[in-house]
Parts: sequence; C-alpha cells; structure tokens
Amino acid sequence: MANHAPAICKTADMPGPPLRRPSADDLLVLLAVGRSGRYTTAAEELGLNHTTISRRIAALEESIGGRLLVRSAGGWELTELGRDALAAAESVESAVRSLSVDPAGRRALEGVVRISATDGFSAYIAAPAAARVQRDHPGIAVEIVATTRRASQQRSGLDIEVVVGQPQVHRAEAIRLGDYCLGLYGARDYLAVHGAPSGVDDLSRYPLVYFIDSMLQVDDLDLAASFAPAMRESVTSTNVFVHVEATRAAAGLGLLPCFMADRHDDLIRVLPRTVSVQLSYWLVARAETLRRPEVGAVVDAIRAKVGEERGALLGVP
Repeated sequence: MANHAPAICKTADMPGPPLRRPSADDLLVLLAVGRSGRYTTAAEELGLNHTTISRRIAALEESIGGRLLVRSAGGWELTELGRDALAAAESVESAVRSLSVDPAGRRALEGVVRISATDGFSAYIAAPAAARVQRDHPGIAVEIVATTRRASQQRSGLDIEVVVGQPQVHRAEAIRLGDYCLGLYGARDYLAVHGAPSGVDDLSRYPLVYFIDSMLQVDDLDLAASFAPAMRESVTSTNVFVHVEATRAAAGLGLLPCFMADRHDDLIRVLPRTVSVQLSYWLVARAETLRRPEVGAVVDAIRAKVGEERGALLGVP
C-alpha cells in the first residue's frame, strides 16, 4: 500500500500573510495632502512628483486597509479613517521636529504658511505679524495672498483665510479676530471746492469711490454703502488701496477703512457720527491645520497685532 503524506489544512485561526506596517514617510505624504487638499501642492512641498504622491497614498491606504482621501470639487478631503491617520502623521511630524532646536535651545519651527486676506488687512496686519514670526522663527516662511472674497468651502493650497463677515463653513474653524470701521472721507482740496456734506440727504450730490458693485463677492461689504443709495459711482475698484488713492486725488467721497484712511493727513472724515459702518474680520482654517505649530505661531501673531491696532481699526484717534 502506497504511503500518502497527510494533507495539511490551513485552519481559520492560522494567521495569514502579515499586513505591511504603515510607513512613516507615507504618513507624512498624507499629512501634506491633507493640509493642502492637492497632490500638486504636496508634491512641491515635499520635493516629489505627482505620481510618487499618488503611489505613496495608495500604498498607505493598502497598509491601513481603507480609503483615506476622497475627491471633492476643490481637491481632496480626508475620510474619517483619513483623519485618524492624519493624527498619527502629526505625531510623527512632531517627534521628528522635536529633535530640532534653535541656538537658544527652544524647539525650532519651520515650514511654509500661506495666508489669504483682504488688501488692507494683508498690508497693515498680516505683513507686520508675519515679520514678527520671521524674526522669532527664521525657519517659517509666510506667503500672503491679497484678495477680497468669501471664505472658500475648499481651502486647497491655503492654511489661513481672513475674511470680512462671519463665514458659513464646514470642516473648518472660524475665529473672530475683531471689528473695524468704514467711514466716509474726502480729500482736503476736494472739500475746499465742493464743501462738506451737511447730512446723509446731502450725499446725492457727491460721487462715491468704492468697490465695483458687480464684482463684489462679500455680502457685508455690499451692504456697507446702503446708507447712501443715491450717490453715483465715481472711481471703483476691486482693490481698497485704489479707493484710498482715488479719494486723495479728488475723485469724490470714499467709503474707506478708517485704519487706512486715517494714515493720510490730506483725508478728512465727513459725517463721522452718521456714517460709520462696523464690520468684523474672521480667521478660517482647518482644525488639523491649526494644530501645526508654525501655523499656530502665525495665528498668535495675527491676533496680537489685531489687539494692538484695535483703536486704529475702529477709527478711534
């Protein structure tokens, strides 16, 4: 009788091939994509190409066993599992960065922080705040994109947005920074020729310098000029610095942020008790972005600068 080797059966409790442990490098790739929402931005930040980013994310999803990112209209969004993986990636990043200290023995911060803010805020609040951060943390580079718009629902490529008016956002945090005031101003020479308005009813004989109505995206700014609907348009622009300079050049009366107009001795505020429009600045960022130490340093500097400039922002001499 022929001898037969006994059959070896794999039972259910026997372990299968082990799953590959998630790579720390792949987690850092997810971190870059999760923060920016774009493969291309993450590739630029990490010095990799788009294909490598895609391959790394696929490998990480395979090792973890689920989808980490889903495509949305504005880029890539983290899934619930992706947010858990991002938290692990932040721990990896924190551990790596804790090994770096500055000459004073403090934890060294580094990285690029990109801000979107209105023109005036960019120049007089964000820029000095960024300079302060750079002095304290030379490894942090701050990029400021000056634009006046609503908060975007997909913050791809941006770490911080500063907008006018309380934003309606999801998957992000909105932080009120503070209020500022718009007033009506005229150039000294212009008022010498045309006289100052005696009241709101008298404004119909003056041209208004303000935003281009059809291109204005911010509701609060759109409503700001409603105090004088009879005023005809003079020079209009999407840039508030143009409003200031057109007003100084005697194009009419300008509805201007007080913290910008009050810097010029040749501009005189008219009807200060009657025409005073108070608006608010809000900071918007993803929760995971706010946890980055370099972003936190920039946010702290912005909030400190807003506090220092509170009187100027409100038009208080």
